[in-house]
Amino acid sequence: MDEAEFDDFYAASFSRLVGQIYAMIGNRDEAHECVQEAFVKAWAHRRKLTHVDHPEAWVRTTAHRLAVSRWRRTALARRAPDRAVSQPVTADPPSETHVALVNALRHLPAAQRQALVLHHIADLPVEDVAREVGAPTGTIKARLSRGRAALATLLSDSPEARHA
Repeated sequence: MDEAEFDDFYAASFSRLVGQIYAMIGNRDEAHECVQEAFVKAWAHRRKLTHVDHPEAWVRTTAHRLAVSRWRRTALARRAPDRAVSQPVTADPPSETHVALVNALRHLPAAQRQALVLHHIADLPVEDVAREVGAPTGTIKARLSRGRAALATLLSDSPEARHA
């Protein structure tokens, strides 16, 4: 099928196919898109369509399959995750202590915050923190000491200690 024959085939059957697919799926816009996509596929296979007895049937079948595939993807996207595949993710809300700690950590210099998190939360020894950060062990110890002192002040219940 050459370009002119394909253009004639398209012009003669596009509207009819949209009407047929619309009748099958009940959505005119979706039918229009599926028939257009089916004709794109037909264009890519136009040499084979010359040997097909009913090229319009080939395009109609392709358009219908595209519509069904779109419907399945849409339905699957709206469906809740399968309980057998994934467990619902639920987490307890953070405690007041956790929120206060995270807020206090934000007020520390980045280097102190990094050292405290790696040592106390990630549970790395001082030597491993030093290696990961690329700083001497003594520097990490100083950052930990200063960071803990700053946290103690920030987390203190006493307003005087926080403003000192």
